[in-house]
Amino acid sequence: MEFGLEGGVNFSHIAGMESNNSMSSFNIGFYFDIRIDDPWYLYTGVLVKSKLGTDKLSDSDLNFLQADVYSDAGDYSQVMTYFIVPALAKYKLKNHFYLEAGPQFGLVHKAWVEYNSDVEGKEARIRQYNRDLINRFDVGAVGGLGYQLLKGKGMTIGIKYYYGFIDVYKDRQGTKNNSLFLKANIPIGAAKKN
Repeated sequence: MEFGLEGGVNFSHIAGMESNNSMSSFNIGFYFDIRIDDPWYLYTGVLVKSKLGTDKLSDSDLNFLQADVYSDAGDYSQVMTYFIVPALAKYKLKNHFYLEAGPQFGLVHKAWVEYNSDVEGKEARIRQYNRDLINRFDVGAVGGLGYQLLKGKGMTIGIKYYYGFIDVYKDRQGTKNNSLFLKANIPIGAAKKN
């Protein structure tokens, strides 16, 4: 078993909204890479700081979200912070590449519509919290690949795609989280092999 830190950036959007603009954010957490039977592993852990959402909401999106609209020009985003737990089957190839796939679970911590404006040198950021509109749990599927540096002994870099199965909003069907994660795993320790 190997354990360590996972960090990276993700680009997410909510399918089913009129806005189709991705929101980018950084995430960080910890991971466990548990050997089942070479070359198969169970990859799990928790992203403790992770945001999903969508950027540049349309007037229709803002109306659905019952968000306040301000007179100064600006951008509106739906932002949700999650605790994310993957449970992925990981297959390590002999050339230090790996493939991974499986379910991912999310628990919403906070959610808000964020207004950002910069007019004539006056910057404004306003959050209107709306977690009551959001389904508390998210479940979906992940597929990804990566490479382990230093001949399979160092940090890993990877990419994975997440597609949610559960609607983000309680009152709108077809609103699913989608996110592309670029990640780096830094091993801190490992249990001895049997």
